[in-house]
Amino acid sequence: MSDPAPGHRPGTDPGPGPGDATDVFVDHRELLFSLVYNMLGSVADTEDVLQETWLSWTARNEASDADRIESPRAYLVRIAVNKALSRQAAISRRRETYIGTWLPEPLVSAADTVPSPADEAAERAERAESVSMAMLVVLETLSPLERAVFILHEVFGYAHTETAGILGRSPAAVRQLAHRARAHVQARRPRHRTDPLLHRRATEHFLDAVFGGDLAALMRLLAPDVTLWADGGGKSPAAGPLPVHGRDNVARLLISRASHREGLEIVYRQVNGDPAAVLFSGDTPFAVMVLDLTPDGEQISDIYNVANPDKLPPGVR
Repeated sequence: MSDPAPGHRPGTDPGPGPGDATDVFVDHRELLFSLVYNMLGSVADTEDVLQETWLSWTARNEASDADRIESPRAYLVRIAVNKALSRQAAISRRRETYIGTWLPEPLVSAADTVPSPADEAAERAERAESVSMAMLVVLETLSPLERAVFILHEVFGYAHTETAGILGRSPAAVRQLAHRARAHVQARRPRHRTDPLLHRRATEHFLDAVFGGDLAALMRLLAPDVTLWADGGGKSPAAGPLPVHGRDNVARLLISRASHREGLEIVYRQVNGDPAAVLFSGDTPFAVMVLDLTPDGEQISDIYNVANPDKLPPGVR
C-alpha cells in the first residue's frame, strides 16, 4: 500500500520526554484512532477502545511501583491494538443481527479538497492513515488477527518482529498471517490508485446521471459487473437488504429511487481519503456515496451507499 506517515514510523521514540500522561496520550491519539478504526470500521467502537486505552495508560502512570515506560508510543499501540482485538467478538455478535448489508462507518472530511496528483509525499502520508471504503470492505473478510497484522505492516509500516511483540505472537506466526492476509487482499482488490481528480469527475458525472434521470449516461459509466452496496441498517428507505449486481439492475434501481427523492442537496467531500459525496435532506445528512473505479479508471465497479442515520456524521457541510 503506502509508506508510513511521517512521525508514525515505529521504533523511533526517544522516551517519554517532557509532559504528563495526558499530553503524551493526546500526542499519540491520532495514530491510535487510525489504527483502531482501520481494525474495526466503526467510529463509536474506536472511541470506546481509545477510552479504555486511556484508562489503562493513566492507571499505569499512576502506579508508584511501575517501571519506567521506555517507549510510550509502543506501549499505547500495544494496548490499543489488543483492546480492539478483544472488542471484535462483541462486534461480530452485533453484526449477526444487523439488518441488511453492513458497511464501515465513513470518515468524512469537513473540507471539499482534492489532493494534487503532483503532491506525492503529502498524498502518501494521508493514505497511510486513510484506508479507502473499498479496502475496508475487503479487510472485513479477514480474520481479526490477519487484519491487525495487515494494517500494522502494510499501512503503518511495522516490521513483523515489532508486530509480533504487539500481538504476543512469534515472528514466524506473524509472517504467516501477513502472507495469508496479503494474498487474500490482492485476490479481491488488486492494487491500483485512481487519480483523485478523475475520481471526483466520475463521482460528479455519476450523480448528474442518477438525479438527472439519464439512464443511457449512467449505463455508460457503470461497469458490466458493477455492485451496489447499500447500508441502511433497517432505518433508511434508501437502502435495500441485499447488494445489487449488474449494470442494468443497478442503473434502473438508482434512477427509480432518485425519482422519488426530490430536494436532496449534493455536497462533495473526502471520505476515507477519496473523493465522494454526501447527500443532504435539508440540514440532515441523508446518505454518503463512495464510488470505486475499475483499474483503468474508465468505469464504476462498486457503489457504496451508507444511509444508516447512526453512521452519518453531523456537521460535514
